[in-house]
Amino acid sequence: MTSRKPKRHLRILVLALPETAGSVLYGLVDVLMSTGSLWQSLVREPVREPPLDVQIASTSLKSFRCGNGIPVSPQVSIGENPSADIIIIPELWLGPDEDLHGRYAQVTAWLRERYRRGAYIYSVCSGSLLLAETGLLDGRDATSHWGYQELFESRYPKIHFRPEPSLCFADAEGRLVTAGGATSWHDLVLHIISRHVSPGEALRISKVYLLKAHDEGQLPYRALVKPRQHPDSAVRDCEVWLSTHFAQSGAVAGAVRHSKLAERTLKRRFKAATGLTLIEYVQNLRIEKAKQLLETSSTSADAISAEVGYEDASFFRRVFGRRAGLSPARYRRMFQRASRN
Repeated sequence: MTSRKPKRHLRILVLALPETAGSVLYGLVDVLMSTGSLWQSLVREPVREPPLDVQIASTSLKSFRCGNGIPVSPQVSIGENPSADIIIIPELWLGPDEDLHGRYAQVTAWLRERYRRGAYIYSVCSGSLLLAETGLLDGRDATSHWGYQELFESRYPKIHFRPEPSLCFADAEGRLVTAGGATSWHDLVLHIISRHVSPGEALRISKVYLLKAHDEGQLPYRALVKPRQHPDSAVRDCEVWLSTHFAQSGAVAGAVRHSKLAERTLKRRFKAATGLTLIEYVQNLRIEKAKQLLETSSTSADAISAEVGYEDASFFRRVFGRRAGLSPARYRRMFQRASRN
């Protein structure tokens, strides 16, 4: 992917809506507006003309309060069909079963038109749900906070949701980029500065703000076991049984016996109700328990492997790596100190 040449006063519009998370909105605005000046001021270098013109855009110029009552005073109204080189959609405060269908038809039409005219469109966390409403992500890869995976799969089945990356490029030109969980705006803002200003300036900004890319991706932070509402009482009973018997040898076969259903019947109904196969569900329970033990104890990885139901420690490490995105040792280094404070 080739870098775009730096451009004076590249116009960036950061979209603000009532559902917007203020921390991400103002974090993006603050860092982008500091590009080309803050580092230079701190080290007493000449401050040149800023390369970015950053403004907050909304559905009108009327002031309002976004998530958690944080005040917003838009500088640009989408009703005037403003042009932009870059549009950023910050995180939105939405529940894991809540989409934006029908809420912002004017905004989604504007986003489609700007993309057609060559704008770069970036989203952070649940901001990708608004981008999903435009249809621009259909048939393409996208990410968001891992908590929205089921929502994407059910409401936007044409989008290839990827829970693991911090940044996901939807098109070959890199004009549609979605970022993962809330603080992945750090990754995104450094990408924007690197691409549209210079890699050197992105490095300087990262040093000033102590920003770093989440190279580990999102999987280490993801909850593998989440209750899912469904009407199948036999599957619910099976889930309860597995919650205390998952570490047993032959847990899947034990669940089948407990259910008193034919194996094929249970497996079909379990997948339909939970979205997971029986073995995937058992593995998630085991790895979630392993994560807890790595966070809170000094027990060796081999001993944890046996405790959660894996006799082969090397196989446990492979499964752990696929589910958690890190080796057990690296996972412990990341999270043990935080859990003990």
